[in-house]
Amino acid sequence: MGASLQEIKRRISSTKKTEQITGAMQMVSTAKLSQIQRHTTSYQVYARKIRSVITHLAKSHLLDGGATITPRSKESHENDDQIDGLSMLVKRQVKHTGIVVITSDRGLVGSYNSNVIKQTMELISEGNHSAKDIVIIAIGGTGADFFKKRGFSVPFEFRGVKDIPKFRETHQLVKKIIDMYDDETFDELFVCYNHFVNSLTSEFRAEQMLPISSMNVGSDDLLAENESGFSAEYEMEPSEDAILEVVLPQYAESLIYGAILDAKTSEHASSSMAMKSATDNAKDIISSLELQYNRARQSAITTEITEITGAQAALD
Repeated sequence: MGASLQEIKRRISSTKKTEQITGAMQMVSTAKLSQIQRHTTSYQVYARKIRSVITHLAKSHLLDGGATITPRSKESHENDDQIDGLSMLVKRQVKHTGIVVITSDRGLVGSYNSNVIKQTMELISEGNHSAKDIVIIAIGGTGADFFKKRGFSVPFEFRGVKDIPKFRETHQLVKKIIDMYDDETFDELFVCYNHFVNSLTSEFRAEQMLPISSMNVGSDDLLAENESGFSAEYEMEPSEDAILEVVLPQYAESLIYGAILDAKTSEHASSSMAMKSATDNAKDIISSLELQYNRARQSAITTEITEITGAQAALD
């Protein structure tokens, strides 16, 4: 009985240590969630403005051939840091589909990674695509490792996304994606990630990023033209191409950065909930073990009293 009591005490001690760890991790994830939500709120103002501008351009049909699409030659921009905006309007026959999959670099985030990977695989299956038709751009190590093991082409992966991503970090990522589109590594591009709804819920999203057209830009509910049916027309200075060269890269960066920011928010929320569940489970286990320990201890004391009483009766 003594050995049994010692074993229960060791289990209680180790479970309490686990509870302390998961509790601390929950507090950290909750703090990160609070920080990124404040950051997201301020960023959404900028994102709405960019989307509003692009929606105006879409309504004026500049994204559907209204401007003369003359992308720069590859040699003219391969060594600079500028994104070729006009190339994002170029449409061609779809031979390969690119998918940006945003996952985490670590575990202990509940169903966050498994959900986005499962839904992405279903998206591929619904499109009747084979692995050779898909090009994966993995943001996060979990997604990169998953798709590599299953034979998908992963020509580019981005690991080590910060807990509070910075906008400037996405510039080179977007430039790499646009260069791959120019090189015809893929002919259309989708961004797949978990959208943060609230601290308990996230939902999968798949948004088309390339090529940019009025069909995939969407609409802005704040625009009065949407209600009146008014078709906008603009006079551009210095030129339509020059305007699009500036605006389209900003739109692409805002889309990618917004998806990363949204996904990171969902990741922190999922991690917080997972650690809370682990902490609650640890408390339940400790409570059960302590009850088991007290019963075993009471049983041992009762046995000892019975033995003492029996020995005394024998002496009498």
